Amino acid sequence: MISVLFAVLTSISNACAAVLQRRAASTLPDSEAMRLSLIKHLLTQRVWLAGIALVIVAAVCQGVALATGPIAVVQPIFVIELPLTLLIASYAFRSRLAPSAWSGVAAVTIGLVLGLGASAPTGGTETVEGLSWVPALIITGAFEAVVIATALRTRGNARAALLGLAAACAYALTAALLKDAVASLDQGDGIQAFFTSWQLYATGAAGIGALYLLQNALQAGSLVASQPMLTLGDALISITYGVTLFGESVRTGWWLLPELVAVALITAGCVELARSPLASGASPRKRRTR
Repeated sequence: MISVLFAVLTSISNACAAVLQRRAASTLPDSEAMRLSLIKHLLTQRVWLAGIALVIVAAVCQGVALATGPIAVVQPIFVIELPLTLLIASYAFRSRLAPSAWSGVAAVTIGLVLGLGASAPTGGTETVEGLSWVPALIITGAFEAVVIATALRTRGNARAALLGLAAACAYALTAALLKDAVASLDQGDGIQAFFTSWQLYATGAAGIGALYLLQNALQAGSLVASQPMLTLGDALISITYGVTLFGESVRTGWWLLPELVAVALITAGCVELARSPLASGASPRKRRTR
């Protein structure tokens, strides 16, 4: 399935980008938090720029995935970004993952397969009909405002987790807008319709906002605090967008039981991965390289 393949490629690219961006953002002081100067300083670091290049690659792969499959299928696949991030970090910093971390990788992977198999997202429209975007954008904006305001009253990993959730919501919105924009390519005007659609430019704005929130999440605390909220939040919010905006369907009834088991497995896997010294930056090897 093309959409699944490109969703996996998106996850790999984003995982590589997260490792590079975390390495760059973690070198900046707390005084740069939630300031535009944070991006200015990051622009001078080649490691961060390499991470941004991979973000662009991921965006292209995500566009292909969303154009060929339901958003409720594509976006949940991104939960594998956390285990991929640790696997890539392990290779980059030449630090071996503990057996417990491997069990976390297995739990997240099995949870994803079980969740997609049980929910079996299907159907849906290629575009959002009527004025459905209006209430969706209002609710999303209100949710983001509450989460960000709460984050600004905290510090450390608590702030990183909340900003990771805010970034997740922004990324899920970006995906929904991108899917709607890409669908215009199938219309009569093709490329012209694509570049004149408001969804395309809203995608850019939401994507920039998501990137800004992610950089602040990475700067505020450890990758462990932000990445689980980012991956799980993105998956669940994207499914909500898929069902409410695109009319996609997921199994309910007794299927909720294995779906809840899948969520529990993914959550447990993320918690186990969060205990990895490599993820928390406690690896001796990692301390020597920077």
